[in-house]
Amino acid sequence: MSEIPTDPIAIDVGGLVQSTVASLYSHLVTRQTGRAVRLAIETRLADAGRHSISLIDLSEVSILDFSCADEVVAKLLQRYASDDVTQAFFVFRGVIEPHRDQIEVVLARQSLAAVAETGEGAFELLGVASIDEGSAWAELEARGRLESRQLEGEPSRIAALESLVSRRLAFRSPVSGSYHALSRVVAHLI
Repeated sequence: MSEIPTDPIAIDVGGLVQSTVASLYSHLVTRQTGRAVRLAIETRLADAGRHSISLIDLSEVSILDFSCADEVVAKLLQRYASDDVTQAFFVFRGVIEPHRDQIEVVLARQSLAAVAETGEGAFELLGVASIDEGSAWAELEARGRLESRQLEGEPSRIAALESLVSRRLAFRSPVSGSYHALSRVVAHLI
């Protein structure tokens, strides 16, 4: 059995906008458009199995308003955060300045956080996280992986990492118990 139980899924939001709402432009500017894109993503994930790790690519989305950020980012995270049967993890790629405020606001309103690629190879934790979660995420992001044996005798670090896993901001292998940065899990898709 592999450390990571599934291959990451790449989802091009710009392409989904064009195919879902029959638009020539990759603008996410109405709640209906955002809902249609989110439902298309959920349809793709329905066949993914118990675990899924998805790279949600916003690179081709030129305009993202608050209602679409709410539909495509916040509601997607909420939907899978409360699902005990399906464990879905997300990395949002291509989050640029024109997207950032909208995403940060909708995440903060709902006390959510997300892993986002905000520049080429640069990943950030956006939204709401405790100081301990932020520190644990930064360490995991820098290292890529933490072995459970490296954490022996450090209950506060383990608690912070477990919180990241429960919030779907890091992945813990069911095989070895090691923690993985989501950016490294999806790296071959970028």
